[in-house]
Amino acid sequence: MRTAIIHDWLTGMRGGEKVLEVLLDIFPDSEIFTLICNKREISDKIRSKKIHTSFLQSMPGIFKYYRNFLPLFPFAIESFDLKGFDLIISSSHCVAKGVKVPKNILHFSYCHTPMRYAYDQFNNYFSLQKNGKIRFWLIKNIISQLRKWDIKTSDRVDEFIANSDNVKQRIRKYYNKEATVIYPPVDTDFFTPDENIKKQDFYLMVGAFVEYKKPDFVIKIFSDYLKDKKLIVAGNGPMKNYLDKIKGANVKIITNATNEEIRDYYRKAKCFIFPGEEDFGITMVEANSCGTPVLALNKGGALEIVKQGITGEFYDGTEEDFIKKLENIDKKLYDIKSMRENAGRFSKEKFIFSFKDFLKRRNIIE
Repeated sequence: MRTAIIHDWLTGMRGGEKVLEVLLDIFPDSEIFTLICNKREISDKIRSKKIHTSFLQSMPGIFKYYRNFLPLFPFAIESFDLKGFDLIISSSHCVAKGVKVPKNILHFSYCHTPMRYAYDQFNNYFSLQKNGKIRFWLIKNIISQLRKWDIKTSDRVDEFIANSDNVKQRIRKYYNKEATVIYPPVDTDFFTPDENIKKQDFYLMVGAFVEYKKPDFVIKIFSDYLKDKKLIVAGNGPMKNYLDKIKGANVKIITNATNEEIRDYYRKAKCFIFPGEEDFGITMVEANSCGTPVLALNKGGALEIVKQGITGEFYDGTEEDFIKKLENIDKKLYDIKSMRENAGRFSKEKFIFSFKDFLKRRNIIE
């Protein structure tokens, strides 16, 4: 079966790309279609596949400023010619699910989320204060048109697969479509505890330096109120310079850490911190899989991952409750076996089994 996998863009290895890698295990002969691809920033597994890019690939400065080309994304994704394929799988958090599909060809969309910035999280991405009146007005109008396109092109999908119950509800709310939930895969064979490694006196946050992930919220708390505690923040992104300016001496920012180094931080940290509202949150599972409890905001995908008092704790979004819950975690011992069992619900093997079962029930594979 000739399969095309549509992925928004390939500029790094984050949660969506980890899902893509496992989709390539399920469809080893598939071809990838993506808006842009920076081969230096992706894994060998993805790089080894046949990758088709859109006209955006040749734009000057595209890898650094690709978000500025957002108005062109719908045109770019619709430019792909998918004739000759037997099955279309989109891995979508932006426009991938809007690809034009030839007649009588099935299209299943693994939806990481409907576009956050086009719906309920617009203000987390674009604020009047940061953009000014004219720029804000332009952005608002562009997003309004993008939202209309996004809703209309949801009809190009035969069936949605949501990465969480949270996203399933969002698909129902914005697209008026139902979805099957298949949690994203976590490599629980790689992210493991190590009995030879002892916990150290620091707290950990891992993720992109973007506003909706709230790295500034955590850094300010540690820099202003928890100066006796050490925080390590691993990641990179557009907020990097700002975070460098506001961090205290007790906060260490690490960029370009390897997977092995991240695993080492997970194993050694007293607690993993997940301060933002997200659709799922793979890093929380990775931390649990390494035997580390999680402090998470009591919203979004965290509610499906963290088991209160067993694998971590929730805070209500305020600084006061964050500090209180962090102190509670310091006083408590969490059972490593329970955290590993919790992480096992989201293993790579579970994902592959569930995805293949989805296809079998629709007579796509035997």
